[in-house]
Amino acid sequence: RSIRNWWQGLPAHKQELLKHSVRKNKWRIVLGVCGLTGLIVTYLWLHYDTSQITGRSRLLVFSQRQLLELAAIEYESMLKTYEGTLVPETDQAYHTVQFVFNHLVEKNKDVPGMSRIKWNINVVQDAEINAFILPNGQVFVLTGLLSAVADTDQLACILAHEMAHCLLAHGAEHASFVQLLDFLSLIILTLIWAVFPRDSLALLGQWIQSKLVKYMFSRPYSRKLETEADEIGLQLAAKACVDVRTSSVYWQQLELLKIVSGTSRTPEWFSTHPSNESRVEHLNQLIPQAVKLREVCGCPALPSIDPRLVFKLSLQELLKASKKKLTLKEKSILLTHSLINTPGLNADRSQGHLCVV
Repeated sequence: RSIRNWWQGLPAHKQELLKHSVRKNKWRIVLGVCGLTGLIVTYLWLHYDTSQITGRSRLLVFSQRQLLELAAIEYESMLKTYEGTLVPETDQAYHTVQFVFNHLVEKNKDVPGMSRIKWNINVVQDAEINAFILPNGQVFVLTGLLSAVADTDQLACILAHEMAHCLLAHGAEHASFVQLLDFLSLIILTLIWAVFPRDSLALLGQWIQSKLVKYMFSRPYSRKLETEADEIGLQLAAKACVDVRTSSVYWQQLELLKIVSGTSRTPEWFSTHPSNESRVEHLNQLIPQAVKLREVCGCPALPSIDPRLVFKLSLQELLKASKKKLTLKEKSILLTHSLINTPGLNADRSQGHLCVV
């Protein structure tokens, strides 16, 4: 805007002089632009990193030290946010999370970065269904998640997903991608405000640009990282001899809870996460390979009853019950009872041994 106002405020003869100067030095300007572009490309190339786990190349502009410093600040912020709601280490909920998480770590010691991270468990008394891990290994599990999972296998799959985010440095990768988008957006916005003749048109152009960046680049990239964490997380769970078939059941349960509670659906392309349906479909595609990985790791055979079939039958019972005009609370109780008390779903499983693949 300032550039445009400055240009419009110049007398006509000065505008012509500047135009003439630009035409006269156009090759110098071109060389300058090319030089700047070269510097930017070199900077990006020097900050490209290849993941030791996936082999995928990505932009990482933050060093490990910077990442840990930011994580420490965020951790202090989380402690203030959850002050007075942290579950004591003597609580059964804490013991459950600690046991499941430590088992995942123990059976995946060969994974790059696993032994380097100092993991620490934080269980929070909160009804929200959520769990996350900071880049410095601070694990936060909300008790709402513990109420939402049907068994420790589902809990292990969710924790393995969050562990995958941390091991893959997805936080740093997404922040780097956002920084690149911000830089490119700044260039575009400068051109918009310099070229458009009126502020109203410039504002419209800026709004369109922000929406395009958000829904065509930022959100899809976030969903891509979530999908990758689903895949690597399933591998971590398989090596720990978890019943990986429960992973897709969990997302079906969440989708059903949304329907039963009347929660509105957000279109996937509006969201930073894949839809529950997309996750179920993707995980079901990955499960056969994860089951083979369990076998390679010498894990005991899975229970003969597939939890996905259990859920399907439970859903059929729920649909039958809905015809009897039960209340939403009664339907939820029926579904939960069917899921948790079906033989085979919560069968004991041997912990297996460390599997290096």
